[in-house]
Amino acid sequence: MVTINDIAERAGVAKSTVSRYLNSGSVSHKTKLKLDKIVLETGYRPNTFAQSLKAKKTSIIGTIIPRLDSYSANEALIAIDKGLREKNFQLLITNTNQSTEREIESIYSLASQKVAGILLFATVITDAHKKAIADVGIPVILLGQQADNFYSIVHDEYDAGFKIGTYANQLGHKHFLYLNVFEADIAVGQMRKKGVLDALNQSKENTVDIIETSFTFEEAYKQIIKLLPKIKASYIICATDNIALAVLKAAHQLKITIPATFSLSGFGGYQITTVVSPTITTVKYAYQELGELAVKNLLLLLEGSLIPEKVILKNRLIKNESTIKWAN
Repeated sequence: MVTINDIAERAGVAKSTVSRYLNSGSVSHKTKLKLDKIVLETGYRPNTFAQSLKAKKTSIIGTIIPRLDSYSANEALIAIDKGLREKNFQLLITNTNQSTEREIESIYSLASQKVAGILLFATVITDAHKKAIADVGIPVILLGQQADNFYSIVHDEYDAGFKIGTYANQLGHKHFLYLNVFEADIAVGQMRKKGVLDALNQSKENTVDIIETSFTFEEAYKQIIKLLPKIKASYIICATDNIALAVLKAAHQLKITIPATFSLSGFGGYQITTVVSPTITTVKYAYQELGELAVKNLLLLLEGSLIPEKVILKNRLIKNESTIKWAN
């Protein structure tokens, strides 16, 4: 690999001159032209990570994700990584395993590594999160969650829930089970659920039971396989596609037929929902758009430009084989 020393030797200049040139510092026009030519001929690419550790202004963006197996975060990360590379930024990812303490630690840790900004896929936003963001003094954008006076990009969770609830009503179902996640999660645990319940409550004949389960497939499955034999609902609405997949697996193990026994739907629009049988009715979220917009807005912040404090992304209902009209 070509190094700064090699470039300096070929150009007949000091290593510090090459370093200034690579960091857009002050060098003579003649020297710049000479270095432009040598860099082009050698195909030299600077080690941006090493540069960033020394520089005041870095070219690294920190991203905090809740789980390594999160479909939604991974879909957004693909767009984030692509967008940052196109702008000559590098992506540094830290995983928190849905621990709020680790999220807060990661904010401080990334700031100590002098990242230029942070994209935070938070599980919740606590006062400690807000303090950490204020303390580090670098641009932070919340993804999937929101808080007053902080930049955020979110999905329209209430609308997504209302879509599913309305669709379930149109199919003629009256008895529902809603498998939710923990209430501290404002986006999924509260807003998504509220949309579902507001739609279902438009009919006074409807009954809805609510049970809390886990985001993770394995934990949800262990709970659901014990729960399914006792369920009387004709429609099970799951707060995520992961939970819906856990229901599907449990039903298969128990030889319960979907949708003949009950209809099933989730949220997210995971690709696997179109592969399993029956395919799962879901609400598709704009994960790629979220990633693209996250990069665009964060880089605008780094330039000192104004961006909207909150952006809400649209979603769409995908009707698949797991739901049918119900004859009461």
